[in-house]
Amino acid sequence: MIPAHSLQNKTVMIPRGKAHAKSFSDLVKRNGGIPVEIPLIAFQPVTASKKLHNTLANLHNYDWIIFTSNVTVETFYSFIKKGRTLLPKIAVIGEKTKEILEDMGENVDFVPAEYVAEGFIEEFLPHVNQGDRILIPKGNLARDYISAALKEKGAIVEEIIIYETYLPEESRGKLVKMLTEESLDILTFTSPSTIDHFMKIVEEQNLRGKLEHCIVACIGPVSKRKAEQWRLNVHAVPEKYTVEEMLKSIAKFINIGG
Repeated sequence: MIPAHSLQNKTVMIPRGKAHAKSFSDLVKRNGGIPVEIPLIAFQPVTASKKLHNTLANLHNYDWIIFTSNVTVETFYSFIKKGRTLLPKIAVIGEKTKEILEDMGENVDFVPAEYVAEGFIEEFLPHVNQGDRILIPKGNLARDYISAALKEKGAIVEEIIIYETYLPEESRGKLVKMLTEESLDILTFTSPSTIDHFMKIVEEQNLRGKLEHCIVACIGPVSKRKAEQWRLNVHAVPEKYTVEEMLKSIAKFINIGG
């Protein structure tokens, strides 16, 4: 557990949408921070195409299905009847994704120790045989790293886009106001998309100078690389890529005099 009050009453930007922000905000409060919810990312299911319907009707033809996030799981289940569709073997990235599937009554067959695509592939490839059919539901901005690596191994991979990622317009004004007033102490980023959306607003409004006093934290190395591409100085990245561990890494930075 993070030591109480280790966030020292600092304001912490929560970039997740309402459906996923509450647990993050609660963690911040329990540990002495002040959460400020500014959703930098939102998701909407795509319009179901004939191809999508056909794919979902033939899930029994696949050997594996890979879920890379809880959003992917939730959106996937908006298209099928929970408990009435037999899924192939399930691989996931992340403990939270595993928990959501298990809560739905599914068995998860593979979870990597490292919650990023590169770590997933390193651990998952020994479970894949040439000719295995693998389905990857994904968002419109997701990387194709997993798919490409599996194809190299000889797997037959199909990716289907099931949701689109966008910036909620109502967040723009709130973010500009709080940055202008220098009201945010800690900026947390949970994906490369949150960074892209944030920095586009910063650059449009000429607010880069307002970031100099902020502590910047990223949930993992992929987000860190994206932040650095935007020339942000990243102060905290956890070894285990979860929100709780990210907050621990921020607390450590603060409490050693960062």
